[in-house]
Amino acid sequence: MKVILKTMLATLLAIVTPAFLWSQTKPIPINVSLFNESTAIPFTRFITTPVHPGIQVGTEFDYNRKSHTRLFQTANISYFYHNYLAQGIGIHTELGYECRASMGLALTGLFGLGYMHTFATTEEFRHHNGQYEKKSDKGNARLIPSLSFDVGYYLRCADTYSPKIYLRYEAWAEYPYSPDFIPVLTHINLHAGVKFFLSKKSISHE
Repeated sequence: MKVILKTMLATLLAIVTPAFLWSQTKPIPINVSLFNESTAIPFTRFITTPVHPGIQVGTEFDYNRKSHTRLFQTANISYFYHNYLAQGIGIHTELGYECRASMGLALTGLFGLGYMHTFATTEEFRHHNGQYEKKSDKGNARLIPSLSFDVGYYLRCADTYSPKIYLRYEAWAEYPYSPDFIPVLTHINLHAGVKFFLSKKSISHE
């Protein structure tokens, strides 16, 4: 399973990264969000406590854009810290569809798939030869499907490259979690984020 997940990760990087770096001839969108992660059944909870912080940074490109809708692809890297459970760093890509009103309001749905590597946030021990020994933590490989919905607002309504602020609800799962006990563990992330654009011309002049 780990070999399969690592192969998927390498394939994802090989296909998605060059597309994001070289296919954009227009200003490059950058998405940055801070989020609160929680282990919960998706769509049963919205705001959760205590806060388990995370950050996500990514970009996107359009497959098809019309006056009020667009179909697009994302590439993201994220990190979260859940006290007494795990911390994880992951990459994932999403297929998204956005509807944008003339007044600047936007609704978006996204379906994603990615890879995450998690590490325990507490010490772990094993029983060996009558004694407990501290285990080394090489982490665990996870496959992470996700489903997200967000509501956002474009600050310059008529501008295609307007900055956007958004609130996103993301439901996701990690597999395999504990095959002999809990094969799949579900999570929710509540994001508060912003999208802005970088001009290729300004980058090349730096």
